[in-house]
Amino acid sequence: MTPVTERSTPTPAPAESNLRSPAELQFRTPRIADGIRMWEIARDSRVLDVNSGYAYVLWCRDYSATSVVATDEFDRPVGFVTGYRRPESPATLFVWQVAVDADQRGRGAAGRMLHTLLDRLRPCGVTRLETTISPDNTASIALFTAVAQQRGTHITRTDLFAPDDFPDSHLAEDLYTIGD
Repeated sequence: MTPVTERSTPTPAPAESNLRSPAELQFRTPRIADGIRMWEIARDSRVLDVNSGYAYVLWCRDYSATSVVATDEFDRPVGFVTGYRRPESPATLFVWQVAVDADQRGRGAAGRMLHTLLDRLRPCGVTRLETTISPDNTASIALFTAVAQQRGTHITRTDLFAPDDFPDSHLAEDLYTIGD
């Protein structure tokens, strides 16, 4: 696979006046008990690669500091972002999954979770975000591009994983990097 890099220049984010405010959502670190809901949200998305239930519970224990859940007024998770700091690059947060319940989509929750997480990790030295996105996932590309624009920084796309890098049928995964 030939490496390809694209870089966008920050532009002012468009007005979000047409979005309903998710002000009633709260954002916090995940707890072990949230693992079940996170698995259900991933499963119900019908888009994400669903990991084992054990993986989500373990994620809530071992990577809660680098992850976030959005909760409703009953403290029930309705969305999550899972991430970890790359061991080779502790200034980099790698975002593994972003998911929001169907009835919460279109309200800006995913972007707010990403901003919450980046703001929380900035004092720890995190200055860059990485994620992989398949080329057909225009919603995720738009989400991460908007986050970069809102933060006034660049987003870069680079080829990373080819379909034959996976043991099953899987599209390529491009690496998106936010920050310098």
